[in-house]
Amino acid sequence: MEKGVNCHGSLWAGKWCLDCPEFGAACDEMEGDMTSKIEWCEETWNPITGCTPISEGCAHCYAKRMAPRFRGRFGYPADDPFKVTFHPDKLEKPLHWKKPRRIFVCSMGDLFHEDVDHWQRNAVFEAMDAADWHTYLLLTKRPFIASQFDEFRDANYIAYPHTPWKDHIWLGVTAENQARFDERWTILDQIPAAVKFVSIEPMLSPVDIDIFAGWPDWVIAGCESGPGRRPAKVEWFRDLKNQCVDAAVPFFLKQMESEFDGKLVKMPELDGQTWAQYPTRSGIDG
Repeated sequence: MEKGVNCHGSLWAGKWCLDCPEFGAACDEMEGDMTSKIEWCEETWNPITGCTPISEGCAHCYAKRMAPRFRGRFGYPADDPFKVTFHPDKLEKPLHWKKPRRIFVCSMGDLFHEDVDHWQRNAVFEAMDAADWHTYLLLTKRPFIASQFDEFRDANYIAYPHTPWKDHIWLGVTAENQARFDERWTILDQIPAAVKFVSIEPMLSPVDIDIFAGWPDWVIAGCESGPGRRPAKVEWFRDLKNQCVDAAVPFFLKQMESEFDGKLVKMPELDGQTWAQYPTRSGIDG
């Protein structure tokens, strides 16, 4: 494939978009979805894009930095490309991926944002059910809205009475520090999702996850990246990893600053090994 100009107006060579350092990604059919190199997933799918800040971890949001590249194209609003937007034309995309994949849903937004109504959210869940050979990873900073979704289905969608939380739909919360873990995990722990996970990225403080009765099924961790990134100490990651090992909880260390020169390292070694563990789902995860 010859060099050309991708949808961002940046040079690309072959498949990979050289202007997407956060994703190391390729623009999928020039539509703003990504074949992802986010280490813990294989694809991203964005039927909802856009968000607004809600906590400390939002200060250097990669999605907000990236959205202006799609301004006025692929359904991103021209006036405010990071405005919360529903993309119904994207709903069928997982049906076209025949091989089972691990899909990060709404990497460019939050499916449980206040400006997404439950009917739009329900359409995304129907799409996930229609292509249930994939595993869908939903990550939110708003678990209080996710907790209301069962009630909406019960009250308004009687013809489809079964729970939205099937085994191919995993729900996680971002918890960048102890306060956000305490706040969000206690809500997530009450939601009957098949797999409940916590992403401690960006890690802005030590986090003790052994303070409640329930434990996540999976823990992801990583330092902040991008301009103005805030430092995270290796000791924080080591302590978190040790908590997971002691509790037999899969641990995934995505990125960390080097102990030697402070540079960002993807999939680093910690205590003699890399940590890329997953919960299991028959047919796709190991």
